[in-house]
Amino acid sequence: MHDVTDSADGLRERRRAETTRALIRAARRSTAEHGLAGFTVEDLCAEADVSRRTFFNYFASKDDAVLGVPLERSDAAAIARFVTGGSDGAGLSPDLLTELARLAEERWRALDIAPDTVQDLFRAVEKEPRLLARMLELGAEGEQFDARLIEQRERLPSGDLRAQVASQVVGALVRSAAGEFLKPGNDDTFIEIFERRIGAARDLFASQNALIGTSE
Repeated sequence: MHDVTDSADGLRERRRAETTRALIRAARRSTAEHGLAGFTVEDLCAEADVSRRTFFNYFASKDDAVLGVPLERSDAAAIARFVTGGSDGAGLSPDLLTELARLAEERWRALDIAPDTVQDLFRAVEKEPRLLARMLELGAEGEQFDARLIEQRERLPSGDLRAQVASQVVGALVRSAAGEFLKPGNDDTFIEIFERRIGAARDLFASQNALIGTSE
């Protein structure tokens, strides 16, 4: 019975992922060609062969479909693993940044980004520059979300600056790696590029002296 349930859950997840990708691809192509005002949700639904109700079960708006921001988070399992591996309250866990980087990698893998749909995203943003502002807004929201996860994992008080800085550092490395990954002619995977940056960050932080007495 357990195996049957697991199999059914896996099938539902695959179907949901397929529908999500179909809607994202349709939204990006349509925006790149016509702009956001040039098509309707019904047009997207017809292209992806889903109902209007299904669309709004997946995305809050056409904008979010273009940017690939579903209503339901797809990283719940990864988040649970991250939060449960934290400190016992005696100080920050030594693998915090490593595990935060691993969480970022798992999220990127879940995006299942293909070169053709990325190019459509670029074209969509060129057509609708306001989408770029939304992307930046989502990045800032994501860093705040991760800072709260770090506070929970490490048993830190709300607003702890270390949690914010850890989230910002890894977030900056993700954005930098994504920029290199999406450059024309790149042959490396996102994970390879990202891990090079994580390694460089470790070397940089390990080589630095503490800033003591700088106010004198």
